[in-house]
Amino acid sequence: MNKRLDKVRWWEYLGFGGVFMAVLCLCVCVGSVNIPLSETVTVISNALLRQPQPEGLAPAIILTVRLPRVLCVALTGAALSLAGAAMQGLLKNPLADGSTLGVSSGAALGAVIAIAFGLNFSAVPFAGTMIMAILFALGSLLIILGLAYKLDYSLATNTIILIGVIYSMFVSSAMSVIVTFAADKVQQITFWTMGSLQGSSYENAAVLAAVLLVCGGVLLASAQELNAFAVGEDNARHIGVNVRRTKLVVLITVSVLIGVCVSIGGTIAFVGLVTPHMVRMIVGPNHRRLLPSSLFGGAVFLLLADLVARILLNPQELPIGVVTSLVGAVVFVFIFYNTRKGQ
Repeated sequence: MNKRLDKVRWWEYLGFGGVFMAVLCLCVCVGSVNIPLSETVTVISNALLRQPQPEGLAPAIILTVRLPRVLCVALTGAALSLAGAAMQGLLKNPLADGSTLGVSSGAALGAVIAIAFGLNFSAVPFAGTMIMAILFALGSLLIILGLAYKLDYSLATNTIILIGVIYSMFVSSAMSVIVTFAADKVQQITFWTMGSLQGSSYENAAVLAAVLLVCGGVLLASAQELNAFAVGEDNARHIGVNVRRTKLVVLITVSVLIGVCVSIGGTIAFVGLVTPHMVRMIVGPNHRRLLPSSLFGGAVFLLLADLVARILLNPQELPIGVVTSLVGAVVFVFIFYNTRKGQ
Protein backbone atom coordinates (compact mmCIF):
# COMPACT_ATOMS: atom_id res chain seq x y z
CA MET A 1 0.00 0.00 0.00
CA ASN A 2 2.78 2.43 0.89
CA LYS A 3 4.58 1.70 -2.38
CA ARG A 4 1.40 2.40 -4.27
CA LEU A 5 0.96 5.71 -2.47
CA ASP A 6 4.56 6.63 -3.28
CA LYS A 7 3.94 5.84 -6.94
CA VAL A 8 0.85 8.03 -7.01
CA ARG A 9 2.79 10.81 -5.37
CA TRP A 10 5.48 10.69 -8.05
CA TRP A 11 2.86 10.73 -10.77
CA GLU A 12 1.32 13.78 -9.10
CA TYR A 13 4.67 15.55 -9.06
CA LEU A 14 5.22 14.63 -12.70
CA GLY A 15 1.83 16.08 -13.57
CA PHE A 16 2.47 19.28 -11.63
CA GLY A 17 5.89 19.60 -13.26
CA GLY A 18 4.43 19.16 -16.73
CA VAL A 19 1.76 21.80 -16.14
CA PHE A 20 4.36 24.16 -14.71
CA MET A 21 6.67 23.81 -17.72
CA ALA A 22 3.77 24.31 -20.15
CA VAL A 23 2.62 27.49 -18.38
CA LEU A 24 6.22 28.73 -18.11
CA CYS A 25 6.69 28.36 -21.89
CA LEU A 26 3.33 30.03 -22.53
CA CYS A 27 4.27 33.05 -20.42
CA VAL A 28 7.62 33.47 -22.18
CA CYS A 29 6.06 33.22 -25.64
CA VAL A 30 2.93 35.36 -25.15
CA GLY A 31 2.89 39.09 -24.52
CA SER A 32 2.57 42.40 -26.32
CA VAL A 33 4.63 40.70 -29.04
CA ASN A 34 3.92 36.98 -29.50
CA ILE A 35 6.94 34.83 -30.27
CA PRO A 36 6.64 31.26 -31.65
CA LEU A 37 7.65 28.46 -29.29
CA SER A 38 10.28 27.15 -31.71
CA GLU A 39 11.98 30.54 -31.86
CA THR A 40 11.78 30.91 -28.09
CA VAL A 41 13.45 27.54 -27.57
CA THR A 42 16.15 28.45 -30.09
CA VAL A 43 16.93 31.75 -28.38
CA ILE A 44 17.15 30.21 -24.90
CA SER A 45 19.21 27.21 -26.04
CA ASN A 46 21.61 29.48 -27.94
CA ALA A 47 22.03 31.62 -24.84
CA LEU A 48 22.80 28.56 -22.71
CA LEU A 49 25.24 27.18 -25.27
CA ARG A 50 26.75 30.63 -25.94
CA GLN A 51 25.97 30.44 -29.65
CA PRO A 52 25.08 33.33 -31.99
CA GLN A 53 21.47 34.49 -31.73
CA PRO A 54 19.09 34.81 -34.72
CA GLU A 55 18.42 38.27 -36.08
CA GLY A 56 15.46 40.30 -34.94
CA LEU A 57 13.99 41.55 -31.68
CA ALA A 58 13.14 38.11 -30.24
CA PRO A 59 16.47 37.54 -28.40
CA ALA A 60 16.32 40.94 -26.68
CA ILE A 61 12.65 40.53 -25.72
CA ILE A 62 13.06 37.02 -24.36
CA LEU A 63 16.43 37.26 -22.62
CA THR A 64 16.26 40.84 -21.33
CA VAL A 65 12.58 41.30 -20.50
CA ARG A 66 10.46 38.19 -20.35
CA LEU A 67 12.68 35.40 -19.06
CA PRO A 68 13.94 37.17 -15.90
CA ARG A 69 10.41 38.38 -15.15
CA VAL A 70 8.85 34.95 -15.65
CA LEU A 71 11.49 33.34 -13.44
CA CYS A 72 10.85 35.88 -10.67
CA VAL A 73 7.09 35.42 -10.97
CA ALA A 74 7.37 31.63 -10.71
CA LEU A 75 9.74 31.75 -7.73
CA THR A 76 7.62 34.36 -5.93
CA GLY A 77 4.44 32.35 -6.45
CA ALA A 78 6.12 29.18 -5.20
CA ALA A 79 7.51 30.94 -2.10
CA LEU A 80 4.23 32.65 -1.16
CA SER A 81 2.22 29.48 -1.67
CA LEU A 82 4.62 27.39 0.41
CA ALA A 83 4.55 30.01 3.17
CA GLY A 84 0.74 30.04 3.16
CA ALA A 85 0.48 26.25 3.32
CA ALA A 86 2.94 26.11 6.23
CA MET A 87 1.10 28.84 8.16
CA GLN A 88 -2.26 27.14 7.65
CA GLY A 89 -0.83 23.90 8.96
CA LEU A 90 0.94 25.47 11.91
CA LEU A 91 -2.03 27.57 13.06
CA LYS A 92 -4.68 24.99 12.06
CA ASN A 93 -6.35 27.93 10.35
CA PRO A 94 -7.67 27.57 6.76
CA LEU A 95 -7.66 31.36 6.38
CA ALA A 96 -4.06 31.87 7.48
CA ASP A 97 -1.89 33.64 4.94
CA GLY A 98 0.56 36.48 4.84
CA SER A 99 -2.08 38.86 3.44
CA THR A 100 -5.00 37.87 5.68
CA LEU A 101 -2.86 37.95 8.84
CA GLY A 102 -1.28 41.30 8.02
CA VAL A 103 2.27 39.93 7.65
CA SER A 104 2.52 41.11 4.04
CA SER A 105 1.33 44.55 5.11
CA GLY A 106 4.00 44.67 7.78
CA ALA A 107 6.67 43.65 5.27
CA ALA A 108 5.38 46.32 2.90
CA LEU A 109 5.69 48.94 5.65
CA GLY A 110 9.33 48.01 6.21
CA ALA A 111 10.06 48.17 2.49
CA VAL A 112 8.26 51.51 2.10
CA ILE A 113 10.36 52.97 4.92
CA ALA A 114 13.50 51.76 3.15
CA ILE A 115 12.36 53.24 -0.18
CA ALA A 116 11.21 56.55 1.30
CA PHE A 117 14.34 57.18 3.32
CA GLY A 118 16.83 55.60 0.93
CA LEU A 119 18.03 52.83 3.22
CA ASN A 120 20.37 50.75 1.09
CA PHE A 121 23.74 49.09 0.73
CA SER A 122 26.07 49.86 -2.13
CA ALA A 123 27.04 46.21 -2.67
CA VAL A 124 23.45 44.96 -3.18
CA PRO A 125 21.02 47.59 -4.57
CA PHE A 126 17.85 46.20 -2.93
CA ALA A 127 19.39 44.80 0.27
CA GLY A 128 18.04 47.60 2.47
CA THR A 129 14.49 47.07 1.26
CA MET A 130 14.82 43.31 1.75
CA ILE A 131 16.21 43.48 5.28
CA MET A 132 13.55 45.96 6.41
CA ALA A 133 10.79 43.87 4.83
CA ILE A 134 11.98 40.69 6.57
CA LEU A 135 12.31 42.39 9.97
CA PHE A 136 8.90 44.03 9.75
CA ALA A 137 7.27 40.79 8.52
CA LEU A 138 8.60 38.89 11.51
CA GLY A 139 7.71 41.69 13.93
CA SER A 140 4.20 41.95 12.51
CA LEU A 141 3.59 38.22 12.88
CA LEU A 142 4.74 38.28 16.50
CA ILE A 143 2.55 41.31 17.29
CA ILE A 144 -0.55 39.81 15.66
CA LEU A 145 -0.22 36.39 17.29
CA GLY A 146 0.68 37.97 20.64
CA LEU A 147 -2.41 40.19 20.63
CA ALA A 148 -4.61 37.29 19.49
CA TYR A 149 -3.28 35.11 22.32
CA LYS A 150 -3.98 37.82 24.90
CA LEU A 151 -7.56 38.23 23.68
CA ASP A 152 -8.29 34.56 22.98
CA TYR A 153 -6.08 31.78 24.35
CA SER A 154 -7.51 29.34 21.80
CA LEU A 155 -6.25 31.52 18.91
CA ALA A 156 -9.61 31.21 17.15
CA THR A 157 -9.77 31.92 13.43
CA ASN A 158 -12.03 34.94 13.76
CA THR A 159 -9.82 36.55 16.39
CA ILE A 160 -6.65 36.22 14.33
CA ILE A 161 -8.34 37.45 11.16
CA LEU A 162 -9.89 40.43 12.97
CA ILE A 163 -6.56 41.48 14.50
CA GLY A 164 -4.88 40.98 11.12
CA VAL A 165 -7.41 43.30 9.46
CA ILE A 166 -7.01 45.93 12.20
CA TYR A 167 -3.22 45.70 11.97
CA SER A 168 -3.37 46.07 8.17
CA MET A 169 -5.46 49.24 8.58
CA PHE A 170 -2.89 50.60 11.04
CA VAL A 171 -0.07 49.80 8.62
CA SER A 172 -1.96 51.46 5.77
CA SER A 173 -2.28 54.63 7.85
CA ALA A 174 1.41 54.52 8.72
CA MET A 175 2.35 54.18 5.06
CA SER A 176 0.14 57.16 4.19
CA VAL A 177 2.03 59.25 6.74
CA ILE A 178 5.37 58.13 5.30
CA VAL A 179 4.24 58.95 1.75
CA THR A 180 3.33 62.45 2.96
CA PHE A 181 6.97 63.02 3.91
CA ALA A 182 8.33 61.36 0.76
CA ALA A 183 6.38 63.18 -1.92
CA ASP A 184 9.13 62.70 -4.50
CA LYS A 185 8.71 58.92 -4.34
CA VAL A 186 4.91 58.71 -4.28
CA GLN A 187 4.59 57.16 -7.73
CA GLN A 188 7.25 54.55 -7.04
CA ILE A 189 5.74 53.59 -3.68
CA THR A 190 2.15 53.53 -4.99
CA PHE A 191 2.95 51.26 -7.93
CA TRP A 192 5.12 49.06 -5.75
CA THR A 193 2.42 48.57 -3.07
CA MET A 194 0.02 47.26 -5.73
CA GLY A 195 2.46 44.47 -6.54
CA SER A 196 4.44 44.21 -9.75
CA LEU A 197 7.38 42.21 -11.04
CA GLN A 198 7.89 44.42 -14.06
CA GLY A 199 11.56 45.12 -14.61
CA SER A 200 12.71 42.09 -12.61
CA SER A 201 16.31 41.03 -13.17
CA TYR A 202 18.30 37.82 -13.08
CA GLU A 203 19.83 39.09 -9.82
CA ASN A 204 16.34 39.20 -8.30
CA ALA A 205 15.68 35.68 -9.55
CA ALA A 206 18.96 34.44 -8.06
CA VAL A 207 18.09 35.90 -4.64
CA LEU A 208 14.58 34.41 -4.74
CA ALA A 209 15.96 31.02 -5.78
CA ALA A 210 18.58 31.00 -3.02
CA VAL A 211 16.09 32.01 -0.31
CA LEU A 212 13.49 29.53 -1.56
CA LEU A 213 16.10 26.76 -1.62
CA VAL A 214 17.13 27.37 2.00
CA CYS A 215 13.78 28.33 3.55
CA GLY A 216 11.82 25.90 1.40
CA GLY A 217 14.12 23.10 2.50
CA VAL A 218 13.49 23.99 6.16
CA LEU A 219 9.71 23.98 5.69
CA LEU A 220 9.71 20.74 3.70
CA ALA A 221 11.77 19.14 6.45
CA SER A 222 9.10 20.26 8.96
CA ALA A 223 6.26 18.50 7.11
CA GLN A 224 5.97 15.67 9.64
CA GLU A 225 5.78 18.13 12.54
CA LEU A 226 3.07 20.12 10.74
CA ASN A 227 1.10 16.89 10.33
CA ALA A 228 1.35 16.42 14.09
CA PHE A 229 0.01 19.96 14.66
CA ALA A 230 -3.16 18.95 12.78
CA VAL A 231 -4.25 16.84 15.77
CA GLY A 232 -3.45 19.57 18.31
CA GLU A 233 -0.39 20.95 20.03
CA ASP A 234 -0.82 18.77 23.11
CA ASN A 235 -0.97 15.60 21.06
CA ALA A 236 2.02 16.77 19.03
CA ARG A 237 3.95 17.35 22.23
CA HIS A 238 3.03 13.90 23.52
CA ILE A 239 4.42 12.16 20.43
CA GLY A 240 7.77 13.92 20.81
CA VAL A 241 7.41 17.09 18.73
CA ASN A 242 9.26 20.12 20.10
CA VAL A 243 6.26 22.45 19.72
CA ARG A 244 8.00 25.70 20.65
CA ARG A 245 11.00 25.04 18.42
CA THR A 246 8.81 24.03 15.46
CA LYS A 247 6.67 27.14 15.83
CA LEU A 248 9.71 29.40 16.02
CA VAL A 249 11.43 27.80 13.02
CA VAL A 250 8.32 27.86 10.82
CA LEU A 251 7.33 31.42 11.73
CA ILE A 252 10.83 32.81 11.15
CA THR A 253 11.17 30.92 7.87
CA VAL A 254 7.78 32.10 6.63
CA SER A 255 8.59 35.69 7.58
CA VAL A 256 11.86 35.55 5.63
CA LEU A 257 10.08 34.17 2.55
CA ILE A 258 7.34 36.80 2.66
CA GLY A 259 9.81 39.60 3.39
CA VAL A 260 12.03 38.73 0.42
CA CYS A 261 9.06 38.36 -1.94
CA VAL A 262 7.59 41.70 -0.84
CA SER A 263 10.94 43.47 -1.13
CA ILE A 264 11.27 42.38 -4.78
CA GLY A 265 7.68 42.24 -6.07
CA GLY A 266 5.70 44.43 -3.70
CA THR A 267 2.45 43.38 -2.05
CA ILE A 268 0.98 40.41 -3.92
CA ALA A 269 -2.00 39.30 -1.88
CA PHE A 270 -3.89 36.01 -1.52
CA VAL A 271 -1.42 33.71 -3.33
CA GLY A 272 -0.67 31.88 -0.08
CA LEU A 273 -4.38 31.62 0.68
CA VAL A 274 -5.74 30.44 -2.66
CA THR A 275 -3.21 27.95 -3.98
CA PRO A 276 -2.81 25.69 -0.89
CA HIS A 277 -6.58 25.14 -0.88
CA MET A 278 -6.62 24.30 -4.59
CA VAL A 279 -3.69 21.93 -4.18
CA ARG A 280 -5.20 20.36 -1.05
CA MET A 281 -8.23 19.32 -3.11
CA ILE A 282 -5.89 17.32 -5.37
CA VAL A 283 -3.29 15.79 -3.03
CA GLY A 284 -5.02 15.88 0.36
CA PRO A 285 -4.00 17.39 3.72
CA ASN A 286 -0.77 15.42 4.27
CA HIS A 287 1.94 18.08 4.43
CA ARG A 288 4.56 15.71 3.04
CA ARG A 289 2.61 15.92 -0.21
CA LEU A 290 0.92 19.29 0.22
CA LEU A 291 4.02 21.42 0.74
CA PRO A 292 6.00 20.34 -2.37
CA SER A 293 2.82 20.39 -4.46
CA SER A 294 2.09 23.93 -3.25
CA LEU A 295 5.40 25.04 -4.76
CA PHE A 296 4.19 24.04 -8.22
CA GLY A 297 0.65 25.30 -7.62
CA GLY A 298 1.78 28.73 -6.47
CA ALA A 299 4.17 29.12 -9.39
CA VAL A 300 1.46 28.20 -11.93
CA PHE A 301 -1.16 30.44 -10.30
CA LEU A 302 1.06 33.52 -10.22
CA LEU A 303 2.39 32.90 -13.74
CA LEU A 304 -1.17 32.86 -15.09
CA ALA A 305 -2.07 35.95 -13.04
CA ASP A 306 0.96 37.79 -14.41
CA LEU A 307 0.05 36.74 -17.96
CA VAL A 308 -3.47 38.14 -17.50
CA ALA A 309 -2.02 41.35 -16.05
CA ARG A 310 0.21 41.75 -19.12
CA ILE A 311 -2.27 41.02 -21.92
CA LEU A 312 -5.73 41.92 -20.56
CA LEU A 313 -5.48 45.67 -21.29
CA ASN A 314 -2.59 45.50 -23.77
CA PRO A 315 -0.62 47.78 -24.26
CA GLN A 316 -1.50 48.90 -20.70
CA GLU A 317 -0.31 46.62 -17.91
CA LEU A 318 -2.16 45.88 -14.68
CA PRO A 319 -0.23 45.40 -11.43
CA ILE A 320 -0.15 41.69 -10.70
CA GLY A 321 -1.43 42.33 -7.18
CA VAL A 322 -4.70 43.65 -8.62
CA VAL A 323 -5.35 40.37 -10.46
CA THR A 324 -4.50 38.15 -7.47
CA SER A 325 -6.63 40.31 -5.16
CA LEU A 326 -9.66 40.04 -7.45
CA VAL A 327 -9.37 36.25 -7.60
CA GLY A 328 -8.36 35.90 -3.96
CA ALA A 329 -11.24 38.01 -2.63
CA VAL A 330 -13.79 35.69 -4.23
CA VAL A 331 -12.01 32.56 -2.98
CA PHE A 332 -11.58 34.10 0.48
CA VAL A 333 -15.36 34.63 0.82
CA PHE A 334 -15.99 31.07 -0.38
CA ILE A 335 -13.52 29.57 2.12
CA PHE A 336 -14.77 31.73 4.98
CA TYR A 337 -18.39 30.76 4.23
CA ASN A 338 -17.55 27.04 4.17
CA THR A 339 -15.53 27.39 7.38
CA ARG A 340 -18.43 29.04 9.20
CA LYS A 341 -20.90 26.56 7.76
CA GLY A 342 -18.86 23.64 9.07
CA GLN A 343 -18.76 24.98 12.63
